[in-house]
Amino acid sequence: MRTDWAGGGRVFGYERARRALVAGAVLACVLETLTMSVLLRNWPVLHQLVPVLGLCAVASVAALHASSVARPHLLDTDALRLRRAARADVIVPLGHIASAEGELRAARRRADDELDLPVGFRTSVTLRLAEPVTHLTLLGRRREVDTVRFHADDAENAVETLVEAITQARTVPSTSPGRPA
Repeated sequence: MRTDWAGGGRVFGYERARRALVAGAVLACVLETLTMSVLLRNWPVLHQLVPVLGLCAVASVAALHASSVARPHLLDTDALRLRRAARADVIVPLGHIASAEGELRAARRRADDELDLPVGFRTSVTLRLAEPVTHLTLLGRRREVDTVRFHADDAENAVETLVEAITQARTVPSTSPGRPA
């Protein structure tokens, strides 16, 4: 899918895999609110506070899902920007990507030089990098990674588009004037 707000780049969503998890979390919040309301019916102040807290819980779950919808992975002419809601944002230059392949994997303990951006405890695309990229953790620590795994709703299309973009990036003629004299 092409979008104007992505600067004409390609967008790879990952929110479809989270829909069932979000629906389950909203259902759990609603059931918890109803249960607590019944249990606290003899305490009027708490009984009135529970629906407000339940509404806040549902709103926070909806906001988490909205951040996944509003912040998809982006492929531009020179880089791939991988995001996971508001928690991760990594820019991988296309020249750094050695290979891209579709690989459905369950989340597991990762090595120090790997970055996993799972959705629903799984990833569907693996990037092997020729040169490492820097990833800033949530607390600001820098990590060099040479393998990146992420989830895309349409992994097959994402891999095809990535391979095509990598090939184009490698075949662009150099702007260098040549060897120095």
